[in-house]
Amino acid sequence: MAKGYLRSSYPYSKGPGVLVDPPPPPVRSGFAQVRDGAQLYWRTIGTGGPALVCCNGVGVSTFFFKYVVEHFRDRHQVLVWDYRGHGRSSMPPGDPSSADLSIERSAEDLHVVLSSAGITGPLVLLGHSMGCQVLFEYTHRYPSQVVALVPLFGTAGRPLDTFLGLPHARKAFDVLHRIAGWGGRNGARVLLPLYASPVAFAVGSAIGFVDRHYAERADIARYLEHLGHMDPQVFLRMVSLIADHDATPYLSTLEQPALVFAGERDLFTPLHLSQAIARELPQAELMILADATHAAIVEYPDTINLRIERFLREHGLHDG
Repeated sequence: MAKGYLRSSYPYSKGPGVLVDPPPPPVRSGFAQVRDGAQLYWRTIGTGGPALVCCNGVGVSTFFFKYVVEHFRDRHQVLVWDYRGHGRSSMPPGDPSSADLSIERSAEDLHVVLSSAGITGPLVLLGHSMGCQVLFEYTHRYPSQVVALVPLFGTAGRPLDTFLGLPHARKAFDVLHRIAGWGGRNGARVLLPLYASPVAFAVGSAIGFVDRHYAERADIARYLEHLGHMDPQVFLRMVSLIADHDATPYLSTLEQPALVFAGERDLFTPLHLSQAIARELPQAELMILADATHAAIVEYPDTINLRIERFLREHGLHDG
């Protein structure tokens, strides 16, 4: 179904009685060089502060925040970026099955990315899925730079403990990680490309990752295509490390206003996880979408964007 972006753009006057479309927002992109040799891709769209910094889920690239970019680029500078081994970002030299792909490493990578992009703050951090853990970790390390948090359909930590409600999800991922390590690059031809098959969208709908009635098939297809081209050792190594991370012990110290999004039909990070986050954060609001799955960011973009806009305006962070 059509998304009908609700963009904050207005006619631009060139004189009495002459109205034209406003000039397009500026776009910049580059690669941040990390000391260990990784090169991290970033892109900024628009101008204005505070900057909105978007952190993806594991296995996802910058495209998953496209509706956020479209909505806010006329009033804010929006930054999207790729984790190591994702999208256009490279891995450092060495064996990917033993690489540091932890949440802590991703938070420090974000610090390098922001420096490369020339963004010093103030920052509004948005995170989807695993990106919630990244934004919590970053805020814990650099609290003075962050003025607001928007965790979307995620958890504070240990996501495999509740994944699909399966008691042995962690063990299953550990087995897949060993298979990928045993198969090396050949494992890529067996594991992750299965997600890019014609039946993957139907399977994703069946297991509750996405609602086929609300999400654009093209949005999910792009995600699956990206996932299918990833090195499975990178994907599974990152999953195994995020499964050990937990921001819960320090959530109560993050004093920034926060807008927490949850989906009642999210089986990957169930509703009670977002409720727990909202209870722990000192200044949190909880927004529950009744029919939303884990992919709600592309199912209900207008609802989400307008609620974020209202949240920012209420805290003096949006002048539209």
